[in-house]
Amino acid sequence: MSLELSRALWRYRGFIMGSVKREFQARYRNSLLGAAWTVLQPLAMITVYTVVFSELMRARLPGLDTPFAYSIYLCAGLLTWGLFAEILQRSQTVFLDHGNMIKKLNFPRICLPAITVLNALVNFAITFSIFLVFLLLVGSFPGWIVLSALPVLLIQVALASGLGIISGVLNVFFRDVGQFVNVLLQFWFWLTPIVYASDTIPAAARPLLRLNPMTWIVQAYQQIFVYRRMPDWQHLWPLAILAVMLCIMALMLFRRRAGEIVDEL
Repeated sequence: MSLELSRALWRYRGFIMGSVKREFQARYRNSLLGAAWTVLQPLAMITVYTVVFSELMRARLPGLDTPFAYSIYLCAGLLTWGLFAEILQRSQTVFLDHGNMIKKLNFPRICLPAITVLNALVNFAITFSIFLVFLLLVGSFPGWIVLSALPVLLIQVALASGLGIISGVLNVFFRDVGQFVNVLLQFWFWLTPIVYASDTIPAAARPLLRLNPMTWIVQAYQQIFVYRRMPDWQHLWPLAILAVMLCIMALMLFRRRAGEIVDEL
């Protein structure tokens, strides 16, 4: 089943890449600065966090007393969460948003989640590149350890894609699913150590954080970019297995309900 879907994605790779390109261009079509906003927005975010929080929150990170430590900590967490949330939010409405296309054109429906994921990755790549330049400028680039972020990114994308496709299919038949996902993400964000360090919260609440898969992913990025050391692979391997299982479940659900999606739309 997965091999068949992979072949379908490969056959329609031109359609997928063309859709990603058109969506990126359409986003800034009527803008005076155009694609420059893809650089200006993350640059403004990093600048604000550096200026506002570099001194204010320095003491909130145990063992670190550098001017940019909290800014790097916050950016690493927010950029990671931003990619995860974008994939999940856009995936849960992807079939509804493209209902007319699904009914009028004949193409593998699995292309739509693939386009969503690639669009999110393009946005993430631009933003993250600026973050890496910031690290170089302030002398905090982690060196070759930065390569360890690639398997973490793969786990993160697989986890978000699996959850996104499942919620996207279910949302076609039960529209409350989309509302639930949006509410869930709000609580999920604050249950993830992004704006705070896990060591600073009450000990009674820490087991709850450990049950959150995004805790380990965000902390992996923070280990790489803030503490400049390898992430804790011991906690990432179970997440990799979970992500693969979710992707398999998502593809099975999609395959079973693909025909009904067209009828429901």
